[in-house]
Amino acid sequence: MKALILVGGFGTRLRPLTLSVPKPLVEFANKPMILHQIEALKAVGVTEVVLAINYQPEVMLNFLKEFEAKLGIMITCSQETEPLGTAGPLALARDKLIDGSGEPFFVLNSDVISEYPFKEMIEFHKAHGGEASIMVTKVDEPSKYGVVVMEESTGQVDKFVEKPKLFVGNKINAGIYLLNPSVLDRIELRPTSIEKEVFPKIAAEKKLYAMVLPGFWMDIGQPRDYITGLRLYLDSLRKKASTKLSTGPHIVGNVLVHESAKIGEGCLIGPDVAIGPGCVVEAGVRLSRCTVMRGVRIKKHACISSSIIGWHSTVGQWARVENMTILGEDVHVGDEIYSNGGVVLPHKEIKSSILKPEIVM
Repeated sequence: MKALILVGGFGTRLRPLTLSVPKPLVEFANKPMILHQIEALKAVGVTEVVLAINYQPEVMLNFLKEFEAKLGIMITCSQETEPLGTAGPLALARDKLIDGSGEPFFVLNSDVISEYPFKEMIEFHKAHGGEASIMVTKVDEPSKYGVVVMEESTGQVDKFVEKPKLFVGNKINAGIYLLNPSVLDRIELRPTSIEKEVFPKIAAEKKLYAMVLPGFWMDIGQPRDYITGLRLYLDSLRKKASTKLSTGPHIVGNVLVHESAKIGEGCLIGPDVAIGPGCVVEAGVRLSRCTVMRGVRIKKHACISSSIIGWHSTVGQWARVENMTILGEDVHVGDEIYSNGGVVLPHKEIKSSILKPEIVM
């Protein structure tokens, strides 16, 4: 089986982290986002993953080469010279996706984190015999999304309603698809949307089916949702593989600490924290709802909540970092500094407090 991951563009919503690496390589729960997907695809027998990309393909490929061997899966790039939307990349990668086997292939949005129930999806797809399957997930506020209106018992999709003013349903497209090769015949090589142009036509022919995603789902393409996604992911990890989570008197709730990180005396860590490789957390530090990436040093008695600390950054003694503060790579926050929602670009030194959310160039 094959899979296409829509990697897309510049990752502007996750800046300043994406100023250092392409978005799919930004770590989520101590692992590059895209690796969560590739590992799950490999587990259900996918042998080749095609990355549809228009930005820094060489950076991506160089990074993923080591995982090709480790996971025993082929990873190739299909590079767009102009942005082609969500359907155009499928037409561009046509030759890579069609191998004559007639097997369906997966298409994924690279920002989506979930339990990836690919095995169930394959079974669902084979059972309904249609042309395409999409995953849908239930949301509390459907008016913010495109809603999928479907027949509850069979999963057959009736229509799509973009950001409905009146309630038509609470299931939205989760950005995970399983498509027969024949779907490629419906797509022209031009900028085009799979959600707005391709799927409605398949639905009109009664060949599109939707499966409700079991477990959690989050689009982690922006900081607030990234932090929420981490909570959901760690919660799911507790249910499935709780031994991967850290335990101890200094841990509250779900916390993931890399084995090479060092944690000092008298810290209180959690809930919903990920600490990356090589980090040093000194004595008396308080961490909650945050991600601390590779090589970060957090000095004594600092307090960090609802924030992302980028690679190789430092947070000074008694500093307080909160309210969606995002530090880019190699940012150094001085002692006793307060950051309230500061978004700090890479390679900066912060010597005075950031009292209201702002971008520090």
